[in-house]
Amino acid sequence: MAGYFPPDSMARKALSQRAVGLTYGQRALTIGATHPRLFQGTAQSTTHRDRPFTRLSLTARLFEAVFLGSREEADRALAFTAKRHVPVHGRIEQAGGPRHPAGASYDAHDPGLMWWTVAFTLDSVEHQYDELVRRLTDHERERLFADFVTWAELFGMPREAAPTDYAAYRSRFDAYLASDEPYLTEEARLVGRYVSGYVVPNSPPLPRPFFAGIHLLVVGSLPERVRELFEMKWTVADRAAYAAATRGSRLAHRRPVATLGAPVLRGRSREFYAVVARGERAVLRRGRPSMPGVSDRVPA
Repeated sequence: MAGYFPPDSMARKALSQRAVGLTYGQRALTIGATHPRLFQGTAQSTTHRDRPFTRLSLTARLFEAVFLGSREEADRALAFTAKRHVPVHGRIEQAGGPRHPAGASYDAHDPGLMWWTVAFTLDSVEHQYDELVRRLTDHERERLFADFVTWAELFGMPREAAPTDYAAYRSRFDAYLASDEPYLTEEARLVGRYVSGYVVPNSPPLPRPFFAGIHLLVVGSLPERVRELFEMKWTVADRAAYAAATRGSRLAHRRPVATLGAPVLRGRSREFYAVVARGERAVLRRGRPSMPGVSDRVPA
């Protein structure tokens, strides 16, 4: 059965590239942690604070199901998400800078917050495709933006919550990063450092060289301002390694090399997400927190 996004849609083309599917989520979540209401609202409402990687894996699977799955699969993911969002509302417990005082309200159905969730995701898909596959054309960026607006509407966001076009979206997003609004609570800083792979906690028995490569591609892709907020050091050697990795990825995606490597380069990433969740379960079985200082934190 066909899905909501046809094979020639830009969203489907982008998310089907494993280089994008394996890295955009960590990047989006790391940058998204700079939005205090979005981060705290999610953290305060989750019932899986002790299993953060499992929760993040589930989110990635739900997103992929809507973008790449059949309509039946997508509808199940949308219904599951809608049910999970019902109790997500309240007021943030900690001040999040001058724009988000303690007590500010949050709601999973707030159109503005819904769009920011989409914006962080879209920015990361776009950026990772540019860096790891090839540069998008202006027309392709417009098509990708339109697909993400459709995606947001499937989750219940009203169309008027989105910018009018790609240029308006890009202007708003870049202005946000350059403003005084991005702010990190202590928990947000820890989560971003863990999720991006800058800090590797209680490492489970996973293919470490592979994950080290993923972490390099995520941390290296972050805007410099974001790395500064998270207090991430980025050395000359790191920059050289990142440049070599991204160049190698783009070369691998050129034809005819990409055609020969299609089974590896393209496809769904859900098995990878499952590996992450299994790894966290292995850590928990040993009686250790998967994110020290976060997953072992007693909720307020």
